[in-house]
Amino acid sequence: MDILLYIVSIVVIVVGLVGCVLPVIPGPILAFGGYLLLLLTPAADVMSWYAIAIAGFVTLLTIVSDFVVPVIGVKLFNGTANGKWGSFIGGIAGLFFMPTGIIAGPFLGALLGELIGGNEFEFALKSAVGSLVGFLCGTLLKIVAVIYIGFLAITAIVETIL
Repeated sequence: MDILLYIVSIVVIVVGLVGCVLPVIPGPILAFGGYLLLLLTPAADVMSWYAIAIAGFVTLLTIVSDFVVPVIGVKLFNGTANGKWGSFIGGIAGLFFMPTGIIAGPFLGALLGELIGGNEFEFALKSAVGSLVGFLCGTLLKIVAVIYIGFLAITAIVETIL
């Protein structure tokens, strides 16, 4: 039974890794769930509560980053408050238009926010690109987080088996 749980845990983490680039699948959440599955196995004896807490914090950080990082991207590309709010609101609205909405929402929100604020189209487009860059950085953060969680899981399994 333990071997089955080890396999399921790794499969769930791999699906979580895929979910980092497919917006329909909550990648880091699945990966963390796969890691927590190991608590039902002998691997729990070698798992540190400190590592579990860090993995949980990193997972929470990735959830927050989905909304915050595009806004930071707008700011780094010299967007105004209208662009930041547009990106944030667009990110939330994009959740209702999955999977493309998760990418297009913050981009269009920043673009519209800047245009509504009276900025020229070129300036608004630059702000929207900042939102897209922020989204891509957030995606990279999720990938790194899931790889970290996968490393923790594989380490716990290997230490238990050997």
